[in-house]
Amino acid sequence: MSATLLPLVLGIAFGFVLQKGGLTRFHRVAGVFTFEDLTVIKFLLTALATGAVTVRALQFAGLAGPIPVTNTYLLGNFAGGMIHGVGMALSGFCPGTVVAGAGEGRLDNLVFGIPGLFAGALAFGWAWPSFFPAMARVGAMGRVTLGDVAHVSPWIVAAIVAEIAFLVLYLVERWPRRLLTSSRTDAKHA
Repeated sequence: MSATLLPLVLGIAFGFVLQKGGLTRFHRVAGVFTFEDLTVIKFLLTALATGAVTVRALQFAGLAGPIPVTNTYLLGNFAGGMIHGVGMALSGFCPGTVVAGAGEGRLDNLVFGIPGLFAGALAFGWAWPSFFPAMARVGAMGRVTLGDVAHVSPWIVAAIVAEIAFLVLYLVERWPRRLLTSSRTDAKHA
């Protein structure tokens, strides 16, 4: 497959998986922030663990080259994560699910999500030159990975990421439902 078609095919496959998992629905994305629906967390953790181990295995087999690592900016990463998280909580969209939902024909994604995606991209492009240089000076770490910081093999990092993901998946499946149910019951009886 040509290098220009591969991203398109992977994007379509990703959108298909998002749609089949029900992640294009508002209540699924917004439910993460109220702990009422943790499907998105389960999906992301499964993808993270699978991806970490698969990429390392492909590299080991000589089927993948080195992973491109971008510069790490602690303040910029934190600020971007906060903006992304607040946007997801308020809108019930994330960039992947909004595009998949629009492809599914969901009116909320088409009318609000896609224009919001473009507005955010334009605002970021417009604001980048004025705020990025200042943010880049705070916490600039260069091209580092968790393995670099911990001075361990990338395989160990992939294994630890997978173990943590599976532990959190187990806890998400066992613990929150019981906790939420008991706290709501207590609130009703108070």
